[in-house]
Amino acid sequence: MNEDTFNMSLRKFLKKVGVTSQREIEHAVQKALASGAIAGDAKLKAKVVLTVEGVELSVPIEGDIELE
Repeated sequence: MNEDTFNMSLRKFLKKVGVTSQREIEHAVQKALASGAIAGDAKLKAKVVLTVEGVELSVPIEGDIELE
């Protein structure tokens, strides 16, 4: 295994996950606020399940997203 290649590939993947996740969450929250489905002071529970095929990794990551 080439450590440099692995680290660069991993960082690229994690950056994509972060940017995409933030964009999708922001869009969904704005839509829910506009429709009245949630209030502007909501606290949202979030969960991501990280899976990696080939190494049998499945890790749930949970947290809260506060709007105010």
